[in-house]
Amino acid sequence: MRVLLLGADGFIGRRVADRLLTEPDLQVTVLGRRDSADIRFDLTAGSPGALSRFLDAVAPQVVINCAGATYGSSRTLIRSNTLAVATVCEAIRRSREPARLVHIGSAAEYGPMQPGAPIGEGTEPRPVGPYGVSKLAGTELVLASGLDAAVLRVFDVVGPGAPPASLFGRLADGLRRALVHDELQVRMPDLSGYRDFVDVRDVARAVQAAAVSAATGVINIGSGHAVRARDAAHLLVRASGFEGIVAEDGRPALVPSQGGEHHRAGEPRPLPEPVPWRQADVRTARDRLGWRTQVPLEESLGDVWLETACRV
Repeated sequence: MRVLLLGADGFIGRRVADRLLTEPDLQVTVLGRRDSADIRFDLTAGSPGALSRFLDAVAPQVVINCAGATYGSSRTLIRSNTLAVATVCEAIRRSREPARLVHIGSAAEYGPMQPGAPIGEGTEPRPVGPYGVSKLAGTELVLASGLDAAVLRVFDVVGPGAPPASLFGRLADGLRRALVHDELQVRMPDLSGYRDFVDVRDVARAVQAAAVSAATGVINIGSGHAVRARDAAHLLVRASGFEGIVAEDGRPALVPSQGGEHHRAGEPRPLPEPVPWRQADVRTARDRLGWRTQVPLEESLGDVWLETACRV
């Protein structure tokens, strides 16, 4: 099967690329802005017509869109998460043999929800920040495109390769500095919120499952469990061997913690979003993709620390 992968340089995209490239039955072509891509193309600036010509040349059966931005100005978020998606959808429509589209959405599209209950795909989205709004607009474009398309609404992604700006990327870097300099305290934002943490390798498995399935519409990708961020942080602290204090400064942690797309130097980061609870209802992923998580949170955070500790 021929696959065109967009956004292979991001946190999720790198793992998706790693997984797809090990499959002998898949012929993977990477399209992106960097020199490492097979096809150089900027989704935020290129036209649908130009992209459709590349599609005709590659003739993919599936397009996987992991491209986008997590941080940056509102303009950057809209261009990367909405305008670029419109370009992808229109290009696929114009191509000679329209491909199936698997698009990576975000749980930030839902916004604040009632604590204590899992969030199903039928829940009315009410995003509260520019990231969630821009991602929801991209999802709506995919759903309205008329294409054979699935949107994987991914919850809080963790695991090796976590961006330094993400919650656990920041904590791991802080722990490393504290251990190197014999410091007894690491400062973090408020960690009282509950999140549905899912390992990036499990997300890559979900993307692969969606690519070969007939499932359409929105599909939640998460663990199905809400874990207090503070408890998850303690797992990372324990893996590091740090015996000092993690002091919370009272400000909420950045949402989303998914991260992994891109942030341009000099651009502002989004304001914290008041989302105290996030838990996915994952029955659709189980029933339609045959997918379940495999990597426990403790292992995922242990791998975050191992990668950070080995960094030169």
